[in-house]
Amino acid sequence: MPRRARVTLANYPHHIIQRGHNKQAVFASDADYLFYLKNLKEWKQKLGCKVYAYCLMTNHVHIVIDPGEDEENLGKLMKRIAGRQTRYINKNEGRSGTLWESRYKSSPISNDEYLMICCRYVELNPLRAGMVESPEAYRWSSCRHKLGLEKADWLDVDPIYAGLSDSEEGRFSKYREWLDNPVSESELKLVREAVQRGQLTGDGSFVEEVAKILGRRIEMRGQGRPKGAEK
Repeated sequence: MPRRARVTLANYPHHIIQRGHNKQAVFASDADYLFYLKNLKEWKQKLGCKVYAYCLMTNHVHIVIDPGEDEENLGKLMKRIAGRQTRYINKNEGRSGTLWESRYKSSPISNDEYLMICCRYVELNPLRAGMVESPEAYRWSSCRHKLGLEKADWLDVDPIYAGLSDSEEGRFSKYREWLDNPVSESELKLVREAVQRGQLTGDGSFVEEVAKILGRRIEMRGQGRPKGAEK
């Protein structure tokens, strides 16, 4: 069966997951994480992409990326940083072969509350995995930046986060509240299934919006608005 064509949209955020080959670890030291982030920063700037959130787990990565004016920049960015990380790890460990699964997974995200939902999903990964007791305790995600605990000037401010408050301190506080809110199973299921299936993360109006852009309709099997999603 042929692979389903990836849906990528210019000027829309996308939830990206890329896993290590056979679920193997891709980060074994602080230097490995730092090298990946260095290349993510470099190539998102070169290609004009925006990075709204990220979380580097031991054997996979989550990133929320807007490719900007050219949707092809998303694939170019992922190819560059994955290739560099592979060469770096192979050289350091005296190995050869692939580091990643052959194809990253992606889901276009509606530019409304679903963007905040996806960012929260990404940044709560270490907490759900039992690696930390609070999301900001994890070093390798964008969470600490959004809470004002450290500065990452290369990260972009997504429009929904920006709208939380007119002040930086207000945004830190509001985002803290957002992270602390209970996350429903329907929300987790929606985000997981959308990215795993390469579907849209949004509601029916987003389906219609994308259909107008693409000239065809993208099916959303089993998705809907998660309970408790804010208007």
